[in-house]
Amino acid sequence: MKIELSRTTIRDLVEDYYDDDDGGVVGYGERLDIRPPYQREFVYKPKERNAVIHTVLKDFPLNSIYWADKQDGAYEIIDGQQRTISICQYVEGDFLVNHEGDELGFDNLTEDVQQKFLDYKLMVFICTGTDKEKLDWFKTINTGGLKLKEQELRNAVYSGSWVSNAKRYFSKRNEGAGSPKYAKYLDGDISRQAYLQTVIKWISNNKIEPYMAANQHETSAFSLWKYFESVIAWVESVFPEYNDLMKKVDWGLLYNEHKDRSFDTDKTKSEVQDLLHDKDVREAGIYDYVITRDRKHIHKRNFEKRLKRIVYRKQEGICPLCRDYFEINQMEADHITPWSEGGKTNEDNCQMLCKKCNREKSAK
Repeated sequence: MKIELSRTTIRDLVEDYYDDDDGGVVGYGERLDIRPPYQREFVYKPKERNAVIHTVLKDFPLNSIYWADKQDGAYEIIDGQQRTISICQYVEGDFLVNHEGDELGFDNLTEDVQQKFLDYKLMVFICTGTDKEKLDWFKTINTGGLKLKEQELRNAVYSGSWVSNAKRYFSKRNEGAGSPKYAKYLDGDISRQAYLQTVIKWISNNKIEPYMAANQHETSAFSLWKYFESVIAWVESVFPEYNDLMKKVDWGLLYNEHKDRSFDTDKTKSEVQDLLHDKDVREAGIYDYVITRDRKHIHKRNFEKRLKRIVYRKQEGICPLCRDYFEINQMEADHITPWSEGGKTNEDNCQMLCKKCNREKSAK
């Protein structure tokens, strides 16, 4: 992979800058895509935005900015979008900053200060390489500031018509997957690409990057949207009564494997209610268990500290296997009936063993 350092001036950066809202944000003589359609929206608060301008006005070093070379004389920002937009908006006169005791916009600065501001040199790293090389590199450099999320990094590497179209369905609040009908089944920040990541994970059975690579140059992500609609329709047919716990479930992975099975909704509703009232059940796994019948989803495997102390006192510090005395920090909680065989994680099924005995028991 090729990485080059470019000392780009703010004067060059802001040339032909414009912000067309959903149409995009460009600069650098219209050769730099400052906010590709897949990127997160501008998220800097005034304090952070103003700090960027103060850094430039004081001629202090600003953190490096990273561009990807699109191989056609154009570039797109991978990291540094917030700093770049802050600078461009200030030059455009969108906000004021306190400079030497006065609230000043760019046009209010003296001419010599304006020229110094425009001549400030930004440290821009431009990278060219394979998709994998760029992804590895973006993960490496994405260590400071408002870090890019995993899906934002992937969107950068596999950018194109498909990602742009997918964002229309999975990146806007109160629209598409962000509407109340669907958002209640998805976790994370939609504007930081969490919804898009989740649904690609579902449809690809957790093979996100190969799926994105295969679809990178497709013009439409409509099939991804139709898949998502089918998943949610299936969930609502199996569990017509909503619960906040449903936001944490990987519904698509369950749908992929069990969509052709028949479920009695009265029974699923009743079972969910029973499990929710069972203090020995791990709530987060209830819906997975009802679908898969795998008890690992609902068993509480780890004993609480309070319960360990109760059992330790009942045993008076004696390990029931070797019959020696130990301090509590020299002992470990163990399931009498193994957890893997359906043993519950409760007081009646707990014994405190010395570490040596517990290790030997576990090895058998």
